[in-house]
Amino acid sequence: MGGGAMAPIGPVKVYNGVVTTYVIVACIVAASGGALFGYDNGITGGVVSMPGFLERFFPSVTTSTSPVAGNETKPTNPFCQYNNQGLAWFTSSLFIAGAVAALPGAWITRHRGRKFTMLVAGLLFDLGVIILAAAYHISMLIIGRVLLGIAVAFASVAVTLYNSEMAPAQIRGRLNQIFQIVLTLGVFVAQAINIGTAHIYPWGWRVSLALAGMPAIVLTFGGIFLPDTPNSLIERGHKEQGRRVLQKIRGTMEVEEEFSDICDACVEANKVQNPWKTIMSRKYRPQLVLAAASTFFQQWTGINTIIFYAPQLFVSLGVGEGAALGATIVTGIVNHLATYVSFHVADKYGRRILFIEGGIQMTVCLVIIAIVLAQAGVGQEGHVSEPWVAWFVLVFVCIYIAAYAWSWGPLGWLYPSEIQPLETRSAGQGIATLVNLLFSFIIGQTYLSMLCAMKWGIFLFFGLFCVAGTLFVYFLFPETKGIPIEDVPNIFKRHWYWKRFVIDESSDAKPRTETELAVSSRNLETPRWVDDKETANQGLVSMWEPKSDDLAVHGQANGQESEQVNGNGRLMNGLDHSTSRSHLYHDVDLD
Repeated sequence: MGGGAMAPIGPVKVYNGVVTTYVIVACIVAASGGALFGYDNGITGGVVSMPGFLERFFPSVTTSTSPVAGNETKPTNPFCQYNNQGLAWFTSSLFIAGAVAALPGAWITRHRGRKFTMLVAGLLFDLGVIILAAAYHISMLIIGRVLLGIAVAFASVAVTLYNSEMAPAQIRGRLNQIFQIVLTLGVFVAQAINIGTAHIYPWGWRVSLALAGMPAIVLTFGGIFLPDTPNSLIERGHKEQGRRVLQKIRGTMEVEEEFSDICDACVEANKVQNPWKTIMSRKYRPQLVLAAASTFFQQWTGINTIIFYAPQLFVSLGVGEGAALGATIVTGIVNHLATYVSFHVADKYGRRILFIEGGIQMTVCLVIIAIVLAQAGVGQEGHVSEPWVAWFVLVFVCIYIAAYAWSWGPLGWLYPSEIQPLETRSAGQGIATLVNLLFSFIIGQTYLSMLCAMKWGIFLFFGLFCVAGTLFVYFLFPETKGIPIEDVPNIFKRHWYWKRFVIDESSDAKPRTETELAVSSRNLETPRWVDDKETANQGLVSMWEPKSDDLAVHGQANGQESEQVNGNGRLMNGLDHSTSRSHLYHDVDLD
């Protein structure tokens, strides 16, 4: 039994084309959707520690936290300083709204396109920001957060699919991870803004929240001016437009082989009326499980608790509010810079090695943090906080964040988006987003109470999930590096465990007729050309529009004289859809 292939097995298809400036710019603009999530993650932790915000909406918190209220008396247990369910609901309402919106977002992404979904996400986020910045009652805060949650869900589904489908296979990891780079940049910028707005009492929090609209405006304009992906356009019936976009992003007119493969994938995708039911079937079990597992373990590493509540954590450990925000800035810088490691390494060494190394490094850091806090007596009755503990914890929090930033952070979004066949791609990414936001909600809603009850044990709790996630990757995640996106699902046929689901599916197929058996045994390397539909209906049929020079090559290769083909082409009888890279097929229905 093996732990899954470390590299793709068998030949890897290479398409014509180059990496164009156009595709890079398109992916960067689309990735501004990551800034929606990142900025909100970074801004929330600072806002909920600002005196003006707490006094207006959560006055009970200000009476129990000395750094906020200016009170010299400290609570007995620093882990319980911010244990307020109203505050937790403000943070986590975004996630439950996003979880509910994830599956509808996937439906919109499939039926209206990736571009349209990004446009809707940008508009909803802008509306939510306006409500939040103008809030005068807690109900407005919740409404604004709900709108932000829907926008984040839509963007998370659409942007990762957009970048995966636009990118050439050899740099798909890099272009997809622009989403995570922009996300971590959003976190850092938000944390820096919080340091400035914290001094604008009592309405600095409004400035912090209002500035979240900037990345949303970029995404909105992207939704207006960017093209949709060739895969989405062809799937929705716009073949010629899809081919033109493909030619533009690949920088060549010779895209027939990739176009043909996308068309074939779209034929299969359009046979699926209910992708949600399809992805639940046995054949798609690997895609279902791995899409959910990627974002499940991504959240249960505990990263969101560190990002959201870093200021509160450092304040609770005995440093002042200003120093706590400064420490948070350090974590933001580390988070952003470490993401570039994955950006440069994932397409060279693969996804698995980063998942595994990152999981081990995070586990070690969380265990060390727990031991230090326990040995220092933090949380025990009569304990006096010592600043050195906070700075020691900061060092290992940074090492932990670095590991996450080059492993589970970017790859938790990349991996689900590239393992799905086209017919379940939107549904699979919707499920990945649902799992991410659902468990973000659960963790966000329970973390402060868990921190109060478990104290330093909370870090061991998340460390166990890091171990479980690492083992899951080692045994069940096959490598996807360098494989064209429409070929990635085939890797499961060679995986030691998943092949039993993919290959065994054929046993459920209906018995074939004698004609079908005869067709299947035909020599597929020499398809013959027919004019009548009755003969052609015996096999799988496509309309072929070859280049003039390819026709002679095909005839000579099969010992035949060249045929003259009219402008409409001829019907091909046989099961093989490809004899040369420059063939262009248009699937037709002969019934």
